[in-house]
Amino acid sequence: MYLPRHFEETRPAALHDLMRARPLATLVTADGAGGFEANHIPLHLDATAGPQGVLRGHVARANPLWRAVGEGAPALAIFQGDDAYISPSWYPSKHEHGKAVPTWNYAVVHAHGSLRAIDDAAWLRGLLDTLTDAHESGFARPWSVADAPVDFVDKMIAAVVGIELRIERLTGKWKVSQNQPAANRAGAAQGLRERGRPDAAAMARLVAGYPDET
Repeated sequence: MYLPRHFEETRPAALHDLMRARPLATLVTADGAGGFEANHIPLHLDATAGPQGVLRGHVARANPLWRAVGEGAPALAIFQGDDAYISPSWYPSKHEHGKAVPTWNYAVVHAHGSLRAIDDAAWLRGLLDTLTDAHESGFARPWSVADAPVDFVDKMIAAVVGIELRIERLTGKWKVSQNQPAANRAGAAQGLRERGRPDAAAMARLVAGYPDET
């Protein structure tokens, strides 16, 4: 990933927050024929496991990914955060001298590491309980795995295989107008807010609240 210094995000808390808020990762692995495979899989971060943390999830047993990675293979998990188009008309400098162009702001985390498959029913049950508890916690009446009949749960577990990515390196890129002067940043944030869209409002908060380039 091209990463100018002023767009680099290294704070573990910020990286982990994005990974937890946007758990649907693009998981990239080699396909064995000189190409790549990309699977879109919700991954749960356990930041306490190992020096860099671990990502866990599961795939359908019919998915060839788990057989391909076996006991370990290099992999990249990409977590996409907020993004938005930035119009140059929002910059005061554009109205002064016209020297401005459009761009696209975004936040993203790349997790590099070794991926392995785990074909173990007890491990999978523990993972499913963890995933369900995490994603159901905001509901008034949370669903739990125990709500389903035991034989049905056993059948569903038999249809999936666990995967675990042991993180070796985390890279974060927050391209949120840090390279613009303060007046242009304020103009971009205001322009985003005026669009009246949730994605634009989220990026406005990043533009307005992210630390200035040092």
